[in-house]
Amino acid sequence: MGCGRVGATLARSLENRGHSVAVVDQNPDAFRRLPSDFSGKKVTGVGFDRDTLVQAGIEDAYAFAAVSDGDNSNILSARVVRETYGVDNVVARIYDPHRAEIYQRLGIPTVATVRWTADQVLRRMLPLGATDEYRDASGQVRLAQVDVHPDWVGRSARAIERATGARVAFVSRFGDGVLGTPDMVLQENDVLHVLMRSTDAATVERVLTRAPEAEED
Repeated sequence: MGCGRVGATLARSLENRGHSVAVVDQNPDAFRRLPSDFSGKKVTGVGFDRDTLVQAGIEDAYAFAAVSDGDNSNILSARVVRETYGVDNVVARIYDPHRAEIYQRLGIPTVATVRWTADQVLRRMLPLGATDEYRDASGQVRLAQVDVHPDWVGRSARAIERATGARVAFVSRFGDGVLGTPDMVLQENDVLHVLMRSTDAATVERVLTRAPEAEED
């Protein structure tokens, strides 16, 4: 739902991967953003209207993305699709980060665009400690990119996990993702991504942004 820049790009990407796609938008002019060879359905209507959803094929849908420019429309559509039609793979774009956290706790995955964009810009400007990349629906588990003190270079993932209580998920190394193993050694310019309990975030950030204790290896 939503044929703005995000919706049109998403529809094109899904179709290029071999999926059948239906796009819903209140404004028929919005469909002009779709490529000329787009072969999916174009349905004019409101994304939380049941007749519109049925016309778009929601009864046979595997997934639904609500990416219009309205938070209320997106979350209402996502809830109708999940609760009425039983579609499990649902995601809603939400501009208000506080709302996004609430809906995550209700089990509706959200993308809080303003917060995500701001975090990504700041990440490229300043060392921040830890920046969320994913939270589970309960908000209790986080995947975060964490800045690391230079003295951690040369230390193993095992040492990092022992010191922080977090789990090394992977590192980004020269543009490639490398899954974490206990014996993996952190290299210069690696970007560290860890899984942790949300309640431990402050501790993990504090430990990794300082030099390790002498006994860590």
